[in-house]
Amino acid sequence: MEQRYDYIIVGAGSAGCVLADRLTESGEHSVLLLEAGGTDKSIFIQMPTALSYPMNTEKYAWQFETEKEPGLDGRELHCPRGKVLGGSSSINGMVYVRGHACDFDQWEEEGAAGWNYQACLPYFRRAESWNKGGDEYRGDNGPVGTCNGNDMELNPLYQAFINAGKDAGYPETNDYNGYQQEGFGTMHMTVDKGVRASTSNAYLRRALKRSNLTLKKGIVARRFLLEAQDSEGLSGLKAVGVEFEKSGNTQVAVANKEVISSAGSIGSVQLLQLSGIGPKAVLEKAGVELKHELNGVGENLQDHLEVYFQYHCNEPITLNSKLGLVSKGMIGAEWILTRKGLGATNHFESCAFIRSRKGLKWPNIQYHFLPAAMRYDGQAAFDGHGFQVHVGPNKPESRGTVAITSADSHAKPEIIFNYISTEQDRQDWRDCIRLTREILSQPAMDAYRGEEIQPGLSITSDEAIDEWVKQNVESAYHPSCGCKMGADDDPMAVLDEECRVRGIDNLRVVDSSVFPVIPNGNLNAPTIMVAERASDLILGKPMLKEQDVPVWIAPEWQEKQRINKPVREA
Repeated sequence: MEQRYDYIIVGAGSAGCVLADRLTESGEHSVLLLEAGGTDKSIFIQMPTALSYPMNTEKYAWQFETEKEPGLDGRELHCPRGKVLGGSSSINGMVYVRGHACDFDQWEEEGAAGWNYQACLPYFRRAESWNKGGDEYRGDNGPVGTCNGNDMELNPLYQAFINAGKDAGYPETNDYNGYQQEGFGTMHMTVDKGVRASTSNAYLRRALKRSNLTLKKGIVARRFLLEAQDSEGLSGLKAVGVEFEKSGNTQVAVANKEVISSAGSIGSVQLLQLSGIGPKAVLEKAGVELKHELNGVGENLQDHLEVYFQYHCNEPITLNSKLGLVSKGMIGAEWILTRKGLGATNHFESCAFIRSRKGLKWPNIQYHFLPAAMRYDGQAAFDGHGFQVHVGPNKPESRGTVAITSADSHAKPEIIFNYISTEQDRQDWRDCIRLTREILSQPAMDAYRGEEIQPGLSITSDEAIDEWVKQNVESAYHPSCGCKMGADDDPMAVLDEECRVRGIDNLRVVDSSVFPVIPNGNLNAPTIMVAERASDLILGKPMLKEQDVPVWIAPEWQEKQRINKPVREA
């Protein structure tokens, strides 16, 4: 029996769940949603404080690793991607950062016409329910609940970090997702009434109540099915379906209208290449027949890196006292009964966005403050009390690649980011380390700040900082940009401004791989926005009305450009 649907979506992740909901809500279209993973009902996914568990579990995440990174002395970094309903929104740290307004203006400057901030803002707002109420920047009736955890009330270190930034001369921001990103303030998270607000919870659960959505879990997508529309064979191609494997059996689903890849920043690249779409040399090496040459597939890969700046704490107030089994059990019990307390937060409740040097128009360094000193697997970094900030430059120049090495859809692709491969990236890290030490040495931290554990006070010279960063930096888990949107004359552009694969009809990519440039922040919020906006493009709906709202820009940059008031440039 032929499986036929109007739309086929590969990947029930951050973008795929949004599309499944929006494409079925009218009831007019049948949709098939294919997902490699399974259920997301585990307490370790739904309880925010347990965030380290799903990310490091094979059941819930593709455990990708990079190749030996030349800029990191050959280290191989962990690169997990969601393999569960909700995708990476079900395994991530739940930090809600849209990015700076200028990031999206940069997308348009890079060739993604129509993706400027004014056009994107209405879709950010449509997706969100901010627990403090909506305004011209924030949404108040969207599917994704966002909040500030416990509003910093459970630990004075959160406010001390914000005050330290002010002591160092930086501004304070009341809402980094609103008028002013730059500065120190409270951090927002995708947590709704104490539960992880993944796209599975926010979008998919309501969509599954509709008869026109079919969900198939536990599948492995093998390739897109392509047909020639003319006698030339290799031109005028269109996507007509998806070949996938379930329980060891090969199946085919046919699309009446479109096939959409929302397989993620690694998975969408892999699936295009397995289908014969990509750079000729990559496909030939992997033994895949070339169907449509697109040299940008798998190029332009970008990611954020971060280090943990750690200190002993002079006061016994940190989460290090809560890492034992008994304490974890009590936290879990309170969460199960009330959906409140330490179990209802990701613990990153204060943050900052700053510029590393003069002349920058918008921030390029991000801080996540944590009132504990621990590793990402949730284990204590040392005995006693401590605190840390996760910090790193967010606008890297370095670019990497994703490439399949085999025609086998089960084989992991080769991933290399070429981290810290430019002199500017190295200098940004030197600035980052020095600025962080300066911020944490301010009077607001005096009562709490003990010995600097890492990097350590001996790490001061350019050479010492370079070496320490190479040995200690980790991925912030933000791979993106491998199927970039761009203009017709951009040889690396995989997609047009409507997320359509260039040269192939009825095939789109909608996930974080479509970003032309990585934004200044975590990627879940802009990925959801992209899917919201793409759903209107796919359905041919009128786009939401653009919002021309003011955005705070640093006064010294305005003066340099002879701008007299703090508004975003057109």
